[in-house]
Amino acid sequence: MTKRSIFAETLYDGTGAAARHGCLIEYEAGRIVSVTQATGPATPTASHVEIAAPGFLDLQINGAADTQFNDDPTPDALDRIAAGARQGGAAHILPTFITAQGDAWHAALEAVRAARTRDMPGLLGLHLEGPFLSRLRPGIHPVEAIRPITPVDLCVLERANMPVVLTLAPEQQPGGTITRLTQAGVTVFAGHSAATAAEIDAAVAEGLRGVTHLWNAMPAPQGRAPGIVVRTLTHPSLYAGIIADGHHVDPLNLRLAAQMMPDRLFLVTDSMRTFAGRCDSFDLMGAPVKLDAGRLTGPDGTLAGAHLGMDGAVRTMVHDAGVSAQSAIAMATSTPARVLGLGTELGRIAPGYRASFTFLDAGLHACGVCVDGQIHAG
Repeated sequence: MTKRSIFAETLYDGTGAAARHGCLIEYEAGRIVSVTQATGPATPTASHVEIAAPGFLDLQINGAADTQFNDDPTPDALDRIAAGARQGGAAHILPTFITAQGDAWHAALEAVRAARTRDMPGLLGLHLEGPFLSRLRPGIHPVEAIRPITPVDLCVLERANMPVVLTLAPEQQPGGTITRLTQAGVTVFAGHSAATAAEIDAAVAEGLRGVTHLWNAMPAPQGRAPGIVVRTLTHPSLYAGIIADGHHVDPLNLRLAAQMMPDRLFLVTDSMRTFAGRCDSFDLMGAPVKLDAGRLTGPDGTLAGAHLGMDGAVRTMVHDAGVSAQSAIAMATSTPARVLGLGTELGRIAPGYRASFTFLDAGLHACGVCVDGQIHAG
């Protein structure tokens, strides 16, 4: 195999450490071989970039490039969504299938399973957001399709044989559900939930790993009812995804979350088909959604996903929430990698890690990605 190299004027290694300057990254057969200080490219064929970071991981993406996973649960659709996500700097994704009627989510499992046989670049697995949520906190999800998990559902998930993140409302499920799921290798997150702090603690005891889009589709904290938000902020082990688009969460709450859980907060896009696409409106399972000034809303003003790339989320954390660039990049790289148990494979620029990188300009806009050694233009 041919050894390749990238010269980065600035390098963020994904650990949250300060940037390094003048670094030569060498990789071969999809793995990083070395990272050294250099005055310039070692060879004329070396790629030259302003900023290199580990490949961003987006663990919650509903669509991109005029494609919505719920509307088209096929491998071809996943390929288009991944390509759209790369325009925002995401090298790896968990395509997300949201609440739909009955067993519609089975088609999502089959689509990801088929795409994995093609070795689709950047596909990590599947995120199922529902239908096992709380009707008290549906967000844009169709209330009539929300239901508790059944023994049949559990059997299907136990046989998934792929990385799966499942967002559910723990207070709505039978006791022992999370234990059974985690024993089968499913990563369970709480979301669209009205769980109390005590109910979250009980779910953690069963294996709950984290919380989906912190602050959204959950009760606001109160003096005598801290609920899911405060318990997530204060819990020593819970991770949380957060949508940093300037619409879903106020910058002060972004800052609070970053300060309270610096090693447990990670960025997600929750993006819809409009991102990296041409459409500015679409139908989401019967609800019309419109894009206006970067904000996606349903007919009653409910937020309906986001029009966001991972690079945009990083910029929001830096420019609006006052987080350092190295910390924001860790929230897009090493932290989500740990969530999936891939902390020794992805999320770092270091020898032995997979050769996945996100390339940025000085303004933190994505200008290309490398996925397991294969460079894709921005």
